[in-house]
Amino acid sequence: MFALALSLAASTAFSQPQRATPDVLQTSAGPVSIQPIVHASLVLATESKTIYIDPSGPAANYTGVKPADLILITDIHGDHFDSAAFVRVRTSTSVVIVPQVVADKIADKSNIVVLHNGESNTVDGISINAIPMYNLPESATSMHTKGRGNGYVITIGDKKIYISGDTQGIPEMRKLKGIDVAFVCMNLPYTMDVKEAADAVLAFKPAVVYPYHYRGKGGFSDVNQFKQLVEAKSKKIEVRLREWYPGRDL
Repeated sequence: MFALALSLAASTAFSQPQRATPDVLQTSAGPVSIQPIVHASLVLATESKTIYIDPSGPAANYTGVKPADLILITDIHGDHFDSAAFVRVRTSTSVVIVPQVVADKIADKSNIVVLHNGESNTVDGISINAIPMYNLPESATSMHTKGRGNGYVITIGDKKIYISGDTQGIPEMRKLKGIDVAFVCMNLPYTMDVKEAADAVLAFKPAVVYPYHYRGKGGFSDVNQFKQLVEAKSKKIEVRLREWYPGRDL
């Protein structure tokens, strides 16, 4: 398995003490810092580019984080498309990748790239593929309908990073290949429970998986149970538990 080690040095780029210490993914294009922010929000940073994913919450969430070169948004719900946070973190040069339903809500269309499920784009050597995300069984009245939002596979150098967005363990997730790092949601009633998430992860076998987006109506999903379920059946998948809800213990 490639080295995905904690890097204390990288933490100087993210000065907020309540944030989880960023991990570092070594790629053929150089190191990539992986910084959890909150719930569905995270930041990936290469030596030259900073990628915000589903930015949300107050400005303090991003104090000390470099400005966004690239912003990816998965869906229209407020924990993914927080319009106030989006305006704060967006710069005049940020490239913004969104599904059509999010683009329709953004007044300033400059540097907006719309991706539909199955489409891809490359920004400064970083490849972004839009992956379906939806509830099962498929229904026109479900909270997440097929084709509306995007999960993403981000390729940086020789490494692939999967962002699930709001989804269940759909066939498109289970068929993914060669994923090095995955961020997989688990919160009822919006997405899936830990058993379904673990089963899906065991199907597509990422090298490392982070459970994220795990606060639901009933509180927090049991990410420790998720870790146990995955690691009991696969010694090749590393489950990394990080703090996505500052102030709350894992």
